[in-house]
Amino acid sequence: MKTALVTGGSRGIGLGIATRLAELGYGLTISARNEGALEASAKSLVAAGAPDVATVAVDLADRDAADTIVDAHKSRFGSMNALVLNAGVGTAGSIADYPMRRFDKTLDVNFRAPFQILQTSMPLLRQVAQEGQERGAKVVALASLAGVYSEAGLAVYGATKAAMLSLVDTLNAEESGNGITGTAIAPGYVDTDMSDWTKDKIPAESMIRVGDIVELATSVLNLSSRAVVPRIVVTRAGAGLGA
Repeated sequence: MKTALVTGGSRGIGLGIATRLAELGYGLTISARNEGALEASAKSLVAAGAPDVATVAVDLADRDAADTIVDAHKSRFGSMNALVLNAGVGTAGSIADYPMRRFDKTLDVNFRAPFQILQTSMPLLRQVAQEGQERGAKVVALASLAGVYSEAGLAVYGATKAAMLSLVDTLNAEESGNGITGTAIAPGYVDTDMSDWTKDKIPAESMIRVGDIVELATSVLNLSSRAVVPRIVVTRAGAGLGA
């Protein structure tokens, strides 16, 4: 049985990707902060075809969260075909006024925790890669267009997403020859609740669809281990490169 760990798997892009993986027969571990939302999502994933779903309710700002998530996956499944680093937080604020407490949480959730989850998952990913499977082991990280092109008010969020792009590049430099390949997907505004704050300026109907990101993630997971796609940048139709 193929298995995947999806952070932020109870809603939005994370749930969309997890649902597609469920339809493909993956056993899943999903994490999020809200236990009730996780349980509801787990039921929908089983209904979609997942043979088994583990849920882990954690706050990624907690320094023990990464170990908790990966240990839960390991005890349930033993190995990992795919790691989807989707969870994140983001608030707007200028460099001059951005509160350092919010800075610390954004850095913890958007970069430190994903780095630690990847690091802790490496033995499970290597186990799959060493089995010589055609697709190897995959890592998909949700970055952002804000990590590629600067946008006023998104200095901290954009910096953490740029860090994720760099992390994936380094992962490929270190591990792609061994069968573990990573792809960072960097979209503009996607129609999820995380983008609600700007929908008065950018209408939801003009935003990228969750399903578009799901299709890209699924395509990457279907590639052989010989193909490396370091990043996919997705912009909104009719918008400039930075939106």
